[in-house]
Amino acid sequence: MTLLTLYRKELVAYFVSPLFYVVSAVFLCLSGYYFYTDLIFFVTFGFGVNILGNFWQLLLVDLRLVMLLSIPLLTMRAFAEEKKLGTIELLLTYPIRDSELLLAKFAACATVCTAMLAGTLCYPVYVHALQPFPWVPLLAGYLGLLLLALSFVACGVFVSSLTESQVIAAAVTIGMLLFFWIVSWNEAATSPALLRVLIRVSMFDHFESFSRGVIVASDAAFFVCFIAFFNFLTLRVLESRTWRGHR
Repeated sequence: MTLLTLYRKELVAYFVSPLFYVVSAVFLCLSGYYFYTDLIFFVTFGFGVNILGNFWQLLLVDLRLVMLLSIPLLTMRAFAEEKKLGTIELLLTYPIRDSELLLAKFAACATVCTAMLAGTLCYPVYVHALQPFPWVPLLAGYLGLLLLALSFVACGVFVSSLTESQVIAAAVTIGMLLFFWIVSWNEAATSPALLRVLIRVSMFDHFESFSRGVIVASDAAFFVCFIAFFNFLTLRVLESRTWRGHR
């Protein structure tokens, strides 16, 4: 079995599953709700001359929360379902490397998450038809959302590789992502030195520049390293399972 074949198999498994359509529907409904309420809020009150810029920043922050609650429901099946059904042993006997197996599952989940995120592009298209605005800052924000989504996928796939329960995988993933999101919020309870360290691992702080339409290399590098780190941990889990099977 080749990498491409395995990727297609994983992708088809998502698109034939009712879970994908339910999660996508909830994701788009919540995103649409935030778009509508945020737009009404800014149209009614307005804040300064850069109303649209502030509006997109608020919407992107809201979309981040919807992603945090939705993506773990898609990643939870990555390896947990294979373990529950007993098919993980069959997968590990295929003539493919562990890295290829991980890449296929990661890429398939990343594809469906990107498709969900692409569904929200109808909002800026609608607004642009009513009031033209520069696309570059908004595209920078969407790049941040994409990096954030891939980070969520990497973390979720890792947690899924540790358990047979999809429910546990989803719950633990949400908890871990929430920790990386709010870790630097309680400034009064930490020392300045510790706060500087926490800010460096906080997704909230690294996403802020993207939400303002600015691409900062260090923030982009953080998400790339985050993705690589959790994929590395997942590989170690897969390798440890192989070692145990040889004993």
